[in-house]
Amino acid sequence: HELLWQRSADLAQRCLDHAFVQGLARGTLDHEAFKRYVAQDVFFLRAFLRAYALAAAHCEDLDDVRLFHELMGGVWEELRLHAGYAAQLGIELSNVQPYSATRAYTDFLLRVACQGHLDETVAAMVPCMRLYTFLGSQLSSSYHAQHPYGDWIATYSSEAFQMLTAQLERLLDRIARDGPSVRDAYRYAM
Repeated sequence: HELLWQRSADLAQRCLDHAFVQGLARGTLDHEAFKRYVAQDVFFLRAFLRAYALAAAHCEDLDDVRLFHELMGGVWEELRLHAGYAAQLGIELSNVQPYSATRAYTDFLLRVACQGHLDETVAAMVPCMRLYTFLGSQLSSSYHAQHPYGDWIATYSSEAFQMLTAQLERLLDRIARDGPSVRDAYRYAM
């Protein structure tokens, strides 16, 4: 996983430098932009939840099934965070229309989870978790009690989220062989 992450460091840095992420860090992000993000992320998380379930169904090892169960719990926590944002910001989440970029990733992820091998599926999942962990840890220095996006920063910089990310990365290290399909799935997901 570390080599794959290093090969995608350019994309991680571009994400960190993006105006949206920098606005989150400073607390100056336009609330309408954050509302759109929350709606898109809920659509994404629902697909991620289904992909975890599909990945669990492909596992032979019951410890791996348990891991996916724990990861699904992490997604439920993220969905609960977003439900709080939705209630607070007046976002209607029942009928989210995904942007083309959101749909491209979720379609890719679900296609790989349905048709690919477990290592490809995990390679398609790890970048999201790792990127959010990276962004959360980078933004954590800007966190304070009155930060308008403090809950977001606290969630993605939390030890619990870091542990879930590390578990998924360890699974990738254990089951994946370095090859084009794993590298391509990781890079496309980034």
